[in-house]
Amino acid sequence: MFEKYDVIVVGAGHAGCEAAHAAATMGSKVLLATMNMNTIAQMSCNPAMGGVAKGQIVREIDALGGCSGIITDQTMIQFRMLNKSKGPAMWSPRAQSDRMRFAETWRLTLEANPNIDFWQEMISAIIVENHVVTGVRTSLGIDIKSQSVILTNGTFLNGLIHIGNKQFGGGRTGESAAFGITEQLVGLGFDAGRMKTGTPPRVDGRSLDYKKMQEQKGDIIPEKFSYLPDIQSLTNQKSCWITHTNAAVHEQLQLGFDQSPMFNGRIKGLGPRYCPSIEDKINRFADRSQHQIFVEPEGWNTVEVYVNGFSSSLPEEIQYNALRLITGFEKVKMFRPGYAIEYDYFPPTQLNLTLETQLIENLYFAGQINGTTGYEEAACQGLMAGINAHLKNNLKDPFIISRSEGYIGVLIDDLVNKGTDEPYRMFTSRAEYRLLLRQDNADQRLTAKGHALGLASDERLALLQTKVEDTASLQRYLKSEKVLPIEINKYLTQQDTAVVTEKISLEQLLKRPQLNIADLPSLSKKIQKDLDPYPRDVQEQTEILIKYASYIQKEEQQSKKQLSMETLRLKTALNYEDINSLSSEAKEKLTKFRPSTLGQASRISGVSPADISILMVYLGR
Repeated sequence: MFEKYDVIVVGAGHAGCEAAHAAATMGSKVLLATMNMNTIAQMSCNPAMGGVAKGQIVREIDALGGCSGIITDQTMIQFRMLNKSKGPAMWSPRAQSDRMRFAETWRLTLEANPNIDFWQEMISAIIVENHVVTGVRTSLGIDIKSQSVILTNGTFLNGLIHIGNKQFGGGRTGESAAFGITEQLVGLGFDAGRMKTGTPPRVDGRSLDYKKMQEQKGDIIPEKFSYLPDIQSLTNQKSCWITHTNAAVHEQLQLGFDQSPMFNGRIKGLGPRYCPSIEDKINRFADRSQHQIFVEPEGWNTVEVYVNGFSSSLPEEIQYNALRLITGFEKVKMFRPGYAIEYDYFPPTQLNLTLETQLIENLYFAGQINGTTGYEEAACQGLMAGINAHLKNNLKDPFIISRSEGYIGVLIDDLVNKGTDEPYRMFTSRAEYRLLLRQDNADQRLTAKGHALGLASDERLALLQTKVEDTASLQRYLKSEKVLPIEINKYLTQQDTAVVTEKISLEQLLKRPQLNIADLPSLSKKIQKDLDPYPRDVQEQTEILIKYASYIQKEEQQSKKQLSMETLRLKTALNYEDINSLSSEAKEKLTKFRPSTLGQASRISGVSPADISILMVYLGR
């Protein structure tokens, strides 16, 4: 029934879809195995993509040639650029998605790729020969051979759903859990653990009173995720809404605390720190009289609504009674209750930076199996696993993104070198060089690399080259174009900034925090005419480069210093016990993690700067 595949991807969530697409686009023959063809790219939790740091990841996926950005653009119902009141390092794109259209578009995209085959069945085991994976075995006992296997099992590995005192096996509501793989991997020597996540109830939007809530509209001029011009920005958007819990809601929820699996010990796994359940918020922040609730539509034409901020594993009647006490929810009808789910994961310190496992050759892990949370974190891991599986199969060098090149690099480096014992979520604060890793320049950082891999198209590279040339041209213009005091001082006074006494360049004016490039056309018709040919994204990026030039230069210098350490290779077989001057903890950690470079060693918890200096001396540097 089956040929031998280059890559088999197990699981068709966000990680699996990006992995299959990447490997297939680069030329591999791929089998995407899923337990349910109807839930490919399912948005299991909130119907949204992006957010703080997550939006940067989606832009990076797009810059490399992945699909998450394009599909989000094709199916979004609202767009907002978060943190615009802060510096550009914090600007983060976020979109509300049409849940059904998002999944459908992903499936149709994958089906359009001739290198991807599909198989609907649970994968119960991997096939391993001499510590090398050679395929998978299905629950029907069918063996399917391949050069590489990528596991993207999400929350399905021994998944256990909790609603109050009720618990039942499942990887997602209405879907069965997956069994067999955890037990086999543990038998092969892998360490495994348990994590927990949760989801809120879904309700009937027709039963809500939006007049009592605060409307949250999308941006007046909405942007997109993808750098490709194919998809036009939204001209019509659906609003989200904001309401709050109150003391009565909290009292009702507390009636179910004795039945809460989180409080009575039935849940053993650690949940996401930055996305706690409503009962956890009430318990941890007892002094707060209210918590914010975001009311998010699930799509253009459905009445289903996602109650963001109300994740819960309390009994369904407690959830329902509490919902009816929220302002605007007095007559609410619930489609399905929230629940918590426990699942198996494998501490990611057992991986190489390529996401290949250290114990079994050609076996890759991506997504929640590595302890991460979020669609975006999963998608970028899938992309990188798919790329590296293809490269290794074709005897090519691995593809690794450094911490100064992308949030993807920060995420994978954190996972492999530091590990995680709670669901890992990306934040801008995790990146040392976040001013370099802005959402506006992901194409300049990564598209040429994606094109060299055979993943990003020729069109993407041409668009990048045009953008780079336009940005350089605009910088030259702003530096050379000058205005007289008589032309500018009245406007400067209006903007509450110092007047000038001599000619000044537009570049110097833009260095002032009170002025933006969007203000310049109002100075004269000539300036307006000169700026008109430059697209909005070029103008925005040029302004950032001018305003933050000294800070960007400083980060670039710091990143070059760090990158120099990445070129100093450490032999895998190096015996750290023989280096007497190393601390005992450093010997233990270095022996355990086996870093491939000095830079990687420097980021391992317990390895001090003094230990790094000793290693440099040992290396003759």
